[in-house]
Amino acid sequence: MAHHQAAKKSIRKTEVRRLHNKYYARTTRNAVNKLRGMTVKNEAEELLPKVIGMLDKLTKKNIIHANKASNLKSALTKHVNTLV
Repeated sequence: MAHHQAAKKSIRKTEVRRLHNKYYARTTRNAVNKLRGMTVKNEAEELLPKVIGMLDKLTKKNIIHANKASNLKSALTKHVNTLV
């Protein structure tokens, strides 16, 4: 158990950040899965820039690794391009 005030504050901040990061990561994962499941090209092309923006924001805040975001963006773009 933490005895110092700074350690207690650090524990509180860490928990708040963890929940914040978990929420945004889950929201982005849901958007990625929704985009992967799409079969209509017009709708997928509209959603793709939004999902890419979400991934870039997660990368900027170090919630996910830059290479993971890049791989996801590449795979999603390929998926959208193959739709008819």
